[in-house]
Amino acid sequence: MTDFRLLGLRGAAATERSIVPSSMSESEPADGQAQLGVLPEWNLADLYSSPESATLKGDLGKGSAGAADFQKRYQGQLETLASMDDDGAALLAAIETFEEIQDRLGRIGSFAGLLYAANTSDPSCAKFYGDMQEQLTAISTKLLFFELEFNRLPDAVLELPAIQRYRPWIEDLRKEKPHQLSDDIERLFHEKAISGRAAWNRLFNETMTGLRFEMDGEQLSLEPTLNFLMHPSEGKRRMASESLSAVFSDNVRLFTLITNTLAKDKEISDRWRGFEDVADARHLANRVERPVVDALVAAVCDAYPRVSHRYYALKAKWLGKQTLAHWDRNAPLPDRPSRTIAWNEAEDIILDAYGDFSNDMADIAKTFFDKNWIDAPVREGKSPGAFSHPTVPSAHPYILLNYQGKPRDVMTLAHELGHGVHQVLANGQGALMAPTPLTLAETASVFGEMLTFKKLLSQASEPTERKALLASKVEDMINTVARQIAFYNFERVVHLERRKGELTSERLAEIWMDVQRESLGPAVELKPGYEPFWCYIPHFIHSPFYVYAYAFGECLVNSLYAVYEDANEGFAEKYFDMLRAGGSKHYGELMAPFGLDASDPEFWSLGLSVIERLIDELEAMEH
Repeated sequence: MTDFRLLGLRGAAATERSIVPSSMSESEPADGQAQLGVLPEWNLADLYSSPESATLKGDLGKGSAGAADFQKRYQGQLETLASMDDDGAALLAAIETFEEIQDRLGRIGSFAGLLYAANTSDPSCAKFYGDMQEQLTAISTKLLFFELEFNRLPDAVLELPAIQRYRPWIEDLRKEKPHQLSDDIERLFHEKAISGRAAWNRLFNETMTGLRFEMDGEQLSLEPTLNFLMHPSEGKRRMASESLSAVFSDNVRLFTLITNTLAKDKEISDRWRGFEDVADARHLANRVERPVVDALVAAVCDAYPRVSHRYYALKAKWLGKQTLAHWDRNAPLPDRPSRTIAWNEAEDIILDAYGDFSNDMADIAKTFFDKNWIDAPVREGKSPGAFSHPTVPSAHPYILLNYQGKPRDVMTLAHELGHGVHQVLANGQGALMAPTPLTLAETASVFGEMLTFKKLLSQASEPTERKALLASKVEDMINTVARQIAFYNFERVVHLERRKGELTSERLAEIWMDVQRESLGPAVELKPGYEPFWCYIPHFIHSPFYVYAYAFGECLVNSLYAVYEDANEGFAEKYFDMLRAGGSKHYGELMAPFGLDASDPEFWSLGLSVIERLIDELEAMEH
């Protein structure tokens, strides 16, 4: 998967949907392009027309010159600027110039990253991406001083009238202060990232894209092979699992090296910055407190028996089995209605669902279809999974999918469009405050997915169709909550043990199997060959401890949606205010208008109870 931190300067707020929980379609690829209709490919010309674009080269030159001039004018001068006038107008001018440069550089980085994500196997795209990373790193090194020096200003600077618009950004910046290093060391960390962590991320991306898995004599890439894990035929599911296992095992030494290297890299950075816990850096980036995450994790782990264990036992019964082999976990129901959903129909379903909630929400989503802001086809060399990348406020987001016409593909599209709507609305905050912490970034996407699910459910006239929709939603929720927390627990053990020395492939497999058994329960039998499946999870490589944001967002939205259903009047206005806030407000402040408090441990139990009630309904159908 793409390392979104390198797609542009807003990359930390870009959102990707894991290929594990929900971007897989329910069977093999649809038979023929004709069934899907014309699938859109994105038009990146709103960023730049091509890598050789004169505009791009001009922006690169302006960015370089602007950064150099900014450094010359302001380095070592911020304290003087802060005291130059009573209202802080001189300091405001510096912040606005800094923001303008960030937007320009972010546009270049976004273009390079999106071009690369669309075809990671193209040497010219890979070279352009690498070249742009190097040049942007060199340019942005000149800007490093600004935030570091700004944090050395006295707290009284927060009261200057002229800069109140940027107060949320400054307050967020202040939270980083205890973990800042000297300017020289920060510059060293920044410059070496291109040949360190970024290089290992790129190695993972290009290796995973290049892997081929044999299915019925055909060599497939990762995404379509994963799709077979949801094929109606158990034989094909097992074949896919065994093929995945064989190729992962052949490459496990490389993935073990990548994992050990990046975990050590993180340990070094954490130690120098004074982070106590292995996940504290992620919590800080997410603007969420460690006890809140600990409460979420504890609530989910406590709910395993009531949620995932119970559901998989029920599913085993549906499939006529005592237990499910791990390749049966995502098998379709035996009586599930099966059809291919054309692209135009998927568009109509989602826009109708969004429109029932808010015409404004539907109008924004429609823009993505009308203006080719979506890249939908499965292509050789294309990044697997799905994401919505915000680019920069002066442009607009872009969505990448691998659409194959199944109901889960529709839900994935609804999910990413939720991100897109959020990113469009947040753009009004500007380059410094539009980016949203991961914990809040998933809110709009999961909400949009829930709207679409409820729309489909209301239209289900047959019991078998309703059962299939409920089961599909429960599986998505389990994959988004229980499975992601299991991933989080896997990462915790890996990073804690890496502090004591390298982990072998065998040890990584042991940890993986332990957390999977705990989360999946006794109804799922982990057969031999499942041991190396840890190695292809992209979040472990690109964004350590990212995964709990999925569970955070799912449980939060479950509670939020309950408020919507109970008191619809005025909800949409408050919801849009929340999205427009971008990263300018803490999650607690954003949830307060809805009467929700994520710091209350019972909050997470409330979100989990939504999943339990859906399982209750499925169980009731058996009687």
